[in-house]
Amino acid sequence: MVSKAEPSIRKASQPLRARLYTLMRLIHLYASMVSLLVVLFFAFTGIILNHPEWTFGSAQTEQTYTGTLPPGWQSGGQVDWLKTAETLRARYGLKGSVSDHRNDEQQASLSFRAPAYAADAFIQMKDGSYSLRVVQQGPIAVLGDLHRGRDAGAAWAWVIDLSGGFLLLLALTGFALSLFLRKTRRAALITALGGAVVVLLLMRAAS
Repeated sequence: MVSKAEPSIRKASQPLRARLYTLMRLIHLYASMVSLLVVLFFAFTGIILNHPEWTFGSAQTEQTYTGTLPPGWQSGGQVDWLKTAETLRARYGLKGSVSDHRNDEQQASLSFRAPAYAADAFIQMKDGSYSLRVVQQGPIAVLGDLHRGRDAGAAWAWVIDLSGGFLLLLALTGFALSLFLRKTRRAALITALGGAVVVLLLMRAAS
């Protein structure tokens, strides 16, 4: 009869090296599964950013609107930015978040930003009349801005940070696994060192 305690005893008696190898392999496996789409996305968009001469999917549209804000857009001589922004957003279906707003005695301005999208309103303080310019680029430009995290908001910034963390974990565990394999350890170290030297030389040449 086999005791129920035997599996746990055998597990505890495994050499530290074997347990570390198993842990690194599990972390590497699951990190690679989580990072798969991230790697594909940033690889694809990185290639696109490196070739701005590629024009497919990058068509730009520009529209201009004029109008007058309803009463109440100012309160006590000060611009009610929230009410003004929501009025313009509702009228024209503007996207993104307000990135900038300012005013002086003659004019106020309000800007909305999203990936590959910009809307800028210029409002006359005297009577609330405004002109609004909306510029929107194609899906390729959207992907490029998402790659850079430009005007994508705090939630996407977290996605980029977490993606970087998973990729770092993937690289470190992959390197650690190569150290456990005696037959390929030397070749792996030489390859890693050679790759690092090449990257440093290219960085120096590019700077």
